[in-house]
Amino acid sequence: MAAEIVNDTLKKIVDKCEVGGAMVQDLCEFGDKQLTEETSKVFKKEKDMKKGIAFPTCISVNNCICHFSPLKSEPDLEIKPGDVVKIDLGAHIDGFSAVVAHTLVVGASKDNKITGRKADVVVAAHRAAEAALRLVKPGNENYKVTDAVQKIAESHHCKPIEGMLSHQLQQHIIDGKKAIIQNPTEAQRKEHEKCEFDVHEVYAIDILVSTGEGKGREMDTRTTVYKLKKETIYNLKMKASRQFYSEVDKKFGSMAFSLRSFEDEKKAKMGIVECVKHALIEPFTVLYEREGEHVAQFKFTVLLMPNGPMRITGLSFDESLYETEYTIADEELKSLLAASASRRAAKKKKKKAEKATAEAAGDEMDAETGDAEP
Repeated sequence: MAAEIVNDTLKKIVDKCEVGGAMVQDLCEFGDKQLTEETSKVFKKEKDMKKGIAFPTCISVNNCICHFSPLKSEPDLEIKPGDVVKIDLGAHIDGFSAVVAHTLVVGASKDNKITGRKADVVVAAHRAAEAALRLVKPGNENYKVTDAVQKIAESHHCKPIEGMLSHQLQQHIIDGKKAIIQNPTEAQRKEHEKCEFDVHEVYAIDILVSTGEGKGREMDTRTTVYKLKKETIYNLKMKASRQFYSEVDKKFGSMAFSLRSFEDEKKAKMGIVECVKHALIEPFTVLYEREGEHVAQFKFTVLLMPNGPMRITGLSFDESLYETEYTIADEELKSLLAASASRRAAKKKKKKAEKATAEAAGDEMDAETGDAEP
């Protein structure tokens, strides 16, 4: 149900972006309002059930990597034709989250195909996400996904954003212990634990690829997206900080939130400072690639079912609108991407194989019976 709300909200924002001239602040406000309103309509009788935004709407454009979600008092940004736009959001019902991100180039169409580095990075990110979907299955290890994403990005002369994580999702937890790291440094590779995927787990697969060197850097853009860290304990000194922390805990629990959600923006800005300083609240900083570079992102929620992965969020992507000169040379990855990610197709394939085996066994028995002496 949360997945339907998330997909519907994403589609509406994509439509608004494609018109051109939309303002990022308006789109973020629209997304958050839509997520809040639609989740409030379900399970109305369950008064104590928490539901709403799992990750606030962020619209990051061109070389901005992630988490751009401006406040009313902050500088806004207009979406223009040719912009590489990344839309990132999430909702939850009773703590069960569905998150999604999608990239589009404004104005892309069959008559106006996207070429050059913009096409390279968008196609690379999409193909890497498709490979990840096929590799996140019970019994596989997280680093198998890491390596595939790296190879696909590099085959398009691009780089995955260093150190970005795709987390396991659990009830009331959007950053579970099991995670997939992309483009890790040597130190990160040593520190980041290997893990195996298990049946019935849920993951937010988040692929971010850049035309640049793949290193995120902070600039002077204010951080507006945060999340409570309930494992940290500290007695806040300021009354404004205590009130802010209490409101965050009551309204959002352990889900991510935007300062835009608070009526008194000035008070929220004051209250957040001490909370972040003492690691009670974790910031999602706005990161950038170098000016002139482009970043693409695709994120989806996937359930690991016994008969294959089940993607529940994400929009369809028309690769024919993007013309890249690069292809994937690795035969194993080419075969992986050529295979269907559909559980139904896998089921049919399995039934077909079982039928062929049964028929072969039957033929063998007939042959043995025919050869037997009377």
